[in-house]
Amino acid sequence: MKIILASGNQGKIREIASYCDKHEVLPYTDFTEKFEVVEDGATFKENALIKAHAIYDKVKEKIDTPFVVLSDDSGITVPALGNIPGIYSARYAGEGATDKENLHKLIDTLKEKGIERTPAYYTAAMAIVTDRGDFTVHGWMHGNVIAEARGDKGFGYDPMFIPEGYTQTLGELDADVKQKLSHRAKALELAKTVIGTLK
Repeated sequence: MKIILASGNQGKIREIASYCDKHEVLPYTDFTEKFEVVEDGATFKENALIKAHAIYDKVKEKIDTPFVVLSDDSGITVPALGNIPGIYSARYAGEGATDKENLHKLIDTLKEKGIERTPAYYTAAMAIVTDRGDFTVHGWMHGNVIAEARGDKGFGYDPMFIPEGYTQTLGELDADVKQKLSHRAKALELAKTVIGTLK
């Protein structure tokens, strides 16, 4: 079963491909040109479904073998800041913002509020769109954010996020440790189960 990823984010592509190594995992750009999808949903789940349907509609015109489209919408939520950035995590510092710009804007926001460390959590919503219908799953990772960046591993907000039970940030922890803890890994485990029933 081909899994077509509805993402152009290289970090996500690497992470998902390594986790789903028993399937043929391909970015949607192998089948169609890169295009922007307007993510105007109110939740991670809605945005994941919007992306997955947009990619599915494009790819089904180019491929005649069985496939599923897997899309994830994920982000970090900081309750002490009014649950931001949430669904706006990828564009917190503005449309087209880099990971580093988003990271430093959140660090600056914490500093402005005089917060050095506070609880936060990552959410990953995954949508699986197939010729048999739509499926969605979720995964979460809880911990704390700190008002500084530590480490250069991972991507996104990883250098400022310390998972529950750890003292290092995701930017400092090895990839295999992150894979066991991550919101995306938890959602992927459920997604793999769903995809396994579609064979």
